[in-house]
Amino acid sequence: MCSSDLNLFDDLPLSRRPSATAPVSEQLDWLRREIRRHDYLYYVKDRPEISDGEYDRLFRELSDLEAAHPQLVTNDSPTQRVGASPLDELGKVKHERSMLSLDSIVDPADVLAFDQRMKRELENQQIEYTVEPKFDGLSVELVYEQGRFVRGSTRGDGTTGEDVTINLRTIRSLPLHLRSDAALPAHLAVRGEVYMRLDDFHRLNRTMTERGEEAFANPRNAAAGSLRQLDSTITAARPLVVTCYEVMTMSVEPPDAHWGELEALAEWGLPVPGHRRRCPTIEDVIGFHRETEQVRDSLPYEIDGLVVKVNRRDWQEQLGFKSRSPRWAIAFKFAPRKEVTVIQDIVVSVGRTGTLTPVALLRPVEVGGVTISRATLHNADEVARKDIRVGDTVKVERAGDVIPAIAERIPVPGESRSEPFAMPGHCPVCGSAVGREGAYYYCTGQSGCVAQLKGAIEHFASKQALNIEGLGKKTVAQLVDHKLVESLADLYRLTRDHLLPLEGFAEKSTALLLDAIERSKIVSLDRFLMGLGIRQVGQHIAKVLAREFGTLDTIMSADEARFLEVKEIGPEISSSLVSYFREESNRRVIARLRELGMTITEQARPAAPESLPFAGKSFVFTGGLDRFTRDEAKSLVERLGGAVASSVSKRTTFVVAGHEPGSKLEQAQKLGIVVLNEQGFADLIEKGKPS
Repeated sequence: MCSSDLNLFDDLPLSRRPSATAPVSEQLDWLRREIRRHDYLYYVKDRPEISDGEYDRLFRELSDLEAAHPQLVTNDSPTQRVGASPLDELGKVKHERSMLSLDSIVDPADVLAFDQRMKRELENQQIEYTVEPKFDGLSVELVYEQGRFVRGSTRGDGTTGEDVTINLRTIRSLPLHLRSDAALPAHLAVRGEVYMRLDDFHRLNRTMTERGEEAFANPRNAAAGSLRQLDSTITAARPLVVTCYEVMTMSVEPPDAHWGELEALAEWGLPVPGHRRRCPTIEDVIGFHRETEQVRDSLPYEIDGLVVKVNRRDWQEQLGFKSRSPRWAIAFKFAPRKEVTVIQDIVVSVGRTGTLTPVALLRPVEVGGVTISRATLHNADEVARKDIRVGDTVKVERAGDVIPAIAERIPVPGESRSEPFAMPGHCPVCGSAVGREGAYYYCTGQSGCVAQLKGAIEHFASKQALNIEGLGKKTVAQLVDHKLVESLADLYRLTRDHLLPLEGFAEKSTALLLDAIERSKIVSLDRFLMGLGIRQVGQHIAKVLAREFGTLDTIMSADEARFLEVKEIGPEISSSLVSYFREESNRRVIARLRELGMTITEQARPAAPESLPFAGKSFVFTGGLDRFTRDEAKSLVERLGGAVASSVSKRTTFVVAGHEPGSKLEQAQKLGIVVLNEQGFADLIEKGKPS
């Protein structure tokens, strides 16, 4: 049997209401605490004690009393969720720990394989999992100092996000102050999801439609659009909620299991997933997934699956991470939702690398709350395999509840079908000849093809590459259509006079874009490689190349044999790299970029592990650190050749003890292991750094 889904915490204590003759400060304090208590009961416990009308009366009473005594208003008062003056732009925030994504699985057989892999790597046949909903919203980092909410940011690229603190403060379910009766860590950073409940989403769309405004396509878009507003009063008017599901960092030793982590978050007053379960076997996980899929449509919010996590924290640390995801967690997705419609036409789109993709134009149909009017057909072989033609009746699905795709054709008795679809012999955008590689057709026009040029610029300016804010699809289209940009290098020749005549540009927006372009001139090697859009070279391979070769010139001069020496590079990637850098037009663009001031920062090759000062040394951390986050401290150790373990043993070299250390300190003292305070650790790092 799996453990209960409920949070079994005592309610916040009731307090006696002060008399009408009591000092105003006492009355205000009681009202704030009482409103926070009811927020906790509603959002965390899901057991409200009073009606919405009674809650509103308490809130109005607090507002009126604060209005009469403005000098007594506090920043964390429930009334201070109304928003603030509009911002010029959202600032950037570096996350305390990388916010990774998850590997997705749909087939139960793959879930069983995941369990086998966990058992093999942990050398244990009994692994307990925590299972919770995979919310379809916007991921955020929330930071509390001394129990007070001080900062919040979007996930962004996983390392750096947008500062949405002011907007998050308007969300009622987010406590501005954690429960004072709980043992709070001095510093706490948690990961959560901002989303809209379905009833609220539909109500918002009705209101927007009545006002003549464009409705949101789905709850996720509504949540993202509402949270990323420059004007927080707009966010305050939107029915957003937040749920927390992971501790990023904290100043004290975290609970030893993820389930305990969720319980601690709830005890501190943070909303956590109510529909969750602790499962002792993978079979229980699959059973809970089956149960949840059956009640999915009755849940008050949109989910596209469940998140499965190894429960024990020390096992999580032992398993570690891949470049983009933890090894100890997966997203166990639901099977895609499907609906029936008709193919009205098949057109061909041209991507940034020239790939031609057939796209089905559909009679609009609603699939999982989203209206679908087009779906990718992937490639010509896929169209032929499914025998898809114009006029066919088909079943449409949203893969992962996101990407529309044709699942299958539905034969109709007596139907007269059109001719089979055939790929064009010339590019539908530029008219260039079409080439073929296996199942894929491509335009040979390269930068002479407007579609490829637009796609290449959008990719170059994307967050994962040069991160040129303000250079979105619409702006890129204008720059190319007006022949202001005919290669990547032309971006760095743009002036105020070029931009001002364009639609949507005024003095301020022009200055902001030019400033963003100027800032992008200094870029790391991995981001620059990512921005070039080389086939087969994504974010991870770009980092591998930067780490292995150090400079762009070294990469450009390498041959296939040299690339194949790199562990993660195979024949296809190697061939793609050589082909790209051999092409004279690509080399000319890179040369022009450098002439125009592009500085590509070099990356020093890592030294051999055995030559590093911490080689063979093992570190264990316990308690909170002030100068470093856990991830930063771990990175410093590993950069110098050391290893970080989760538990103390005879093989441990150093135990670093911060404030409020746990039992690991006692173990270290018993075993006679060297114990360092934070200053001692900092000194050791300084000594280990290369001169």
